[in-house]
Amino acid sequence: MNVQLESALPRPLRIEAFLGSALGTSGGLLLSAALKNGLLSGALLGMAFGLAFGLFFARRAIGPGAGLICGLGSSFLLWLLLPGGFLTLCLRNPGLMLQHAQTHYSELVGYVLCLGMPVGLGLGLRGSLRTPRRNRDFSWGRAIVAGGFAGTLGGFIFGRWISSGGYPLVAGFHELGSHSLTIFIHSAIALLIGVVFGILFHQDVRGYGPCMGWGLGFGIFWWFFGPLTVFPLLSKMPLDWSSGHGSALFGSLVGHILYGLILGVAYATVDKIWVRLFIQSDPLNREIEGPGVHILRSLGWGATAGLTGGLTSMPVMIATGVLPKVAGPDSNVVGFRGVLIHLSVSAIIGMSYGLLFRNESATSGDAIAWGWLFGLIWWYLGPMTLLPLSLTGASDWTAKAASGLLPSLLGHLIYGAVTALIFFIFDRRYTRSLLLDPRFSARELRRLPPQESSAPALWLFALSLGVLLPILLG
Repeated sequence: MNVQLESALPRPLRIEAFLGSALGTSGGLLLSAALKNGLLSGALLGMAFGLAFGLFFARRAIGPGAGLICGLGSSFLLWLLLPGGFLTLCLRNPGLMLQHAQTHYSELVGYVLCLGMPVGLGLGLRGSLRTPRRNRDFSWGRAIVAGGFAGTLGGFIFGRWISSGGYPLVAGFHELGSHSLTIFIHSAIALLIGVVFGILFHQDVRGYGPCMGWGLGFGIFWWFFGPLTVFPLLSKMPLDWSSGHGSALFGSLVGHILYGLILGVAYATVDKIWVRLFIQSDPLNREIEGPGVHILRSLGWGATAGLTGGLTSMPVMIATGVLPKVAGPDSNVVGFRGVLIHLSVSAIIGMSYGLLFRNESATSGDAIAWGWLFGLIWWYLGPMTLLPLSLTGASDWTAKAASGLLPSLLGHLIYGAVTALIFFIFDRRYTRSLLLDPRFSARELRRLPPQESSAPALWLFALSLGVLLPILLG
């Protein structure tokens, strides 16, 4: 029997199963200590989680960043199945789902930090050693310098932007004493987040759009890790993973999400400059068209796709009361001005999608998932931040304000999915015409995302928690 089992499992898979079990057991013990539960049950739960992750999900953990995201997504899925019991509860009594989830919110934080983080990071490091070809271009200097510069730049921009309302990156510390100390710690944390982001996701950066997605997911994770856990412990405060404490720090969550978006854009920019200056040099294999033509085509497709998405989401925006507010702070009816502004903004945002997410979707399903993430990003940027800033001069990042804006989130998700799908149809039709020419087919195929991408885990973690946290904490 043992011989048959060993022959059925390849040696790398056995190593990953053992490593996952060991890391999961350690994390389960830590989880039991944090939640004050039985150590044996925690160890068994962690061992089962690590074993399942090593057997079924380790193939996508081809780097530390990909492993972390896969671990976070898997631990969130485990929380849905076990402490939340949402599948059973949804069938029996859907009305109790929200209250039940809020009761088990502390387990969500514990699962993410104690199970998903160590198992994902450990097997991600193992995956980076398993795929040496992927690591040939890895440079510690590139990751640290680009990540540190992007983190510092993002911290400076973000600090200057919201300094009047506090510094969300230092939320969780009890008292810092002076404004100068607050700025120093804010800058140090921004630098640290940027360096860690560069080291973890150095090999997963493909373009501006996905890098924004990684930044959003990493921002949510860092909110769990920093303000909810490490910073209170450094301040010698008791650990509090309750939904009430999370609701009190909800503004910091929005701040971490927006900082993650800034970090992602800044890192993608610095990384592309680094590649152009120090790595990329191929004067023979030139593009068939200039970058200006490429940009104009993406803008045109994006504008058309965004306009279609705006028309599709308009009924939801009208029903939720977002569209009347666009016309002015005192407007309660939808007029020509509000519709015109909505469609114009939809077209402009669609143009940004075309620039950020082109060549990132291999299938229509991938495009819709990226579109949902894009819509979620703009919900945090638009109704939560930019729209109230333009109308009243201040943003309200409280859980209560987010709860009131939740109906409009559906419209943003619809807009993102329709925009991404229409853009994908345009792009795929053009790409198919290029694949017919053998001179360009190999290059176009290289533009597609790799099959072992960790993007599905990012969609699960960032999308689910980006939508669920405002509901649970609001």
